[in-house]
Amino acid sequence: MKAQVFRGVNQLSYEEVPMPEIAPDEVLVQVKVVGLCQSDIKKIRYPLYEPPRIFGHETAGAIAKVGSEVQGWEVGRRVVVMHHIPCMRCEYCLNDNFSMCDDYKNITTTAGFNPSGGGFAQYVKVPGHIVRNGGLIPIPDATTFEQASFVEPTNCCLKAVKKAQIAPGQTVLVTGAGPIGLMFVMLVKYFGGKAIATDLLPSRIEKALNVGAEAAFDARDPDLPAKIQAITNGLGVDTTLLAVPSEKAFFQALDCTRKGGKILFFAEFPESVEFPLNPNILYRREIDLMGSYSSSYRLQSLAADIVFNRRIDVDALISDRYPLEDLSKAVEQAIAPTPETYKILLYP
Repeated sequence: MKAQVFRGVNQLSYEEVPMPEIAPDEVLVQVKVVGLCQSDIKKIRYPLYEPPRIFGHETAGAIAKVGSEVQGWEVGRRVVVMHHIPCMRCEYCLNDNFSMCDDYKNITTTAGFNPSGGGFAQYVKVPGHIVRNGGLIPIPDATTFEQASFVEPTNCCLKAVKKAQIAPGQTVLVTGAGPIGLMFVMLVKYFGGKAIATDLLPSRIEKALNVGAEAAFDARDPDLPAKIQAITNGLGVDTTLLAVPSEKAFFQALDCTRKGGKILFFAEFPESVEFPLNPNILYRREIDLMGSYSSSYRLQSLAADIVFNRRIDVDALISDRYPLEDLSKAVEQAIAPTPETYKILLYP
């Protein structure tokens, strides 16, 4: 089969690799669509992992082979593949910190080499513990493979929205109106909140308004805090979701978030970034800083429901489609997006 093999920093090789062999409790899935995620791009561009590996994890496809011990799944079933499932027994899992679980962090879906997701290939092997514990999600007939590939990123965004306890009537600032920021705008609206978005690109500012933002501004606007104060009756937003790894965005969030509000870090910052922060700002204004990493097992069914029942419009996020052989071109476009670049999908 064909796959995009990571051979080193910025070195992708579209090559022939052996078809994964499955054990009796495993399933082989033919990949129909896989989304390109910012985390994939980081893994390709920086020396984070030893090659060779096959990345890709926002995977939707059809079951091509079923192990002899597998029950409840058959060849041809359309499925979303969740690339990691927590153990449900460790202290992290028992406290709902599923993404901190060692089993969760140890990705085991694979198309060959060190298991690393495996979605950037024609076929991916799903190990037994993922098959048994909810890591395969059946796709309804009315849902396309493209739409289904959004279940995993929707779960990640949904986890952040739930962690920040965004509620009806609240106002939320979303910094960055790329595909993740736009999904945040949709989810905030779905849960009854009002989203305000910022970005550097006029097209993305307009897009945020189109998908449901109450207001959207240029992030460089020096009057941004005053404009947000005006929208929020002088208070500031209840919550800010940092969807871009920008130091300026963080300090902007401090200026725009009300007393007693929350700032949630969703985007991962470079390791070298440090913020000079007077802790009295947090103390006196009682602002909560929090982080949200990856997805939540507890929200898996809700994420699927939101996508499958079109409670948000994931189709509006898709801007580009590439054959898998052009993954390098897709990565380059994601790094240097055009004004109309949002979510990029790949087709093995």
